[in-house]
Amino acid sequence: MSIRLYVGNLPKEPIERQDLQAVFAEAGDAVSTKVIKDRKTGKCRGFAFVTVPTDEMANELIEKHNGQAFMESTLKIEKALPRAKGKPEATANTNTSAPSGKGRDRGNNKTKRDRGNHSSSDNHSVQPDPRWADDLAKLKEMLAAQASKS
Repeated sequence: MSIRLYVGNLPKEPIERQDLQAVFAEAGDAVSTKVIKDRKTGKCRGFAFVTVPTDEMANELIEKHNGQAFMESTLKIEKALPRAKGKPEATANTNTSAPSGKGRDRGNNKTKRDRGNHSSSDNHSVQPDPRWADDLAKLKEMLAAQASKS
């Protein structure tokens, strides 16, 4: 089973797949890369995905290349979270009557971010993204320390 790696903190300047492939060249032809670009401008959106055949190879690449300099940026490499299959669960903020496709109603002011948000009463069931959990914990500690000083 192949493993996808998230490669973040890429520069916004034009990057081609071959540029990123060169970073992982020693891993061989079994590694494939995909730079995510903006549809309108064609510029890199700041991240890419690298697919490797084994978990062991993924761990080796993370250990070797995480924090490595690439085009004046420091790479951030971690295992990619699996894509959600299908639509998210319906919530009170979801607009289920909106048409899909190119003819969708532009008068709807709700964005995709707003549709998936839970009400404040559901916050106990929402888990933080594990990629940012450590940073979130540090921020909570800083806020608690700041609140106790005042």
